[in-house]
Amino acid sequence: MNDTGSVRPGGRTARTRAAVLDATLAELVYRGYEGMSVESVAGRAGVHKTTIYRRWGSKERLVAEALEAAAESRIGAPDTGDVEGDLRALARAIQATLSGREGVAAVHALVSGARASPEVRRIARRFWATRTDHVGAIVERAVERGQLRRGTRTAEEIEHLAAPLYYQLLVRGEPPTEADADLAAAVVLAAARAGVFTAD
Repeated sequence: MNDTGSVRPGGRTARTRAAVLDATLAELVYRGYEGMSVESVAGRAGVHKTTIYRRWGSKERLVAEALEAAAESRIGAPDTGDVEGDLRALARAIQATLSGREGVAAVHALVSGARASPEVRRIARRFWATRTDHVGAIVERAVERGQLRRGTRTAEEIEHLAAPLYYQLLVRGEPPTEADADLAAAVVLAAARAGVFTAD
């Protein structure tokens, strides 16, 4: 049976995919982006390297899917019924991810990989755009509730929420704290209410 054939969720293909993506994140933690390889991922996952090449084609695409899957499982679009609670919950979810070994490895993989490969740069841009679109529902709901102004630019608000948390990790070299997350959420909410992110 082909490992990459179409089978129902929970079948052999789903188990193989989960094992490979988990192994990819583990290799990012252990070796970093530049040090890991398809072969090292295959060894850790207990599959043949041709299984990985058949499905993903390259290390870059493998890493991209592993990061996307990890982000989907860790950072959702919270709906507390209030934009303040939503932004705080989102900031804390980002902070929790950036405080864990896998999250740190994922961020460094995107940064270092983007420097090394034009394909990874394209993947990284798509990754960040997809994540912004995914959590953009927070801003859209807030506008519908009348909690934010119409014309609020979703991408800018989300980017300014996440930016100080990534700065803490990548520039200062320290994982962000929950207090950092709460401050980022409060600052962004104040700016949004003041119309900073509203289209002219």
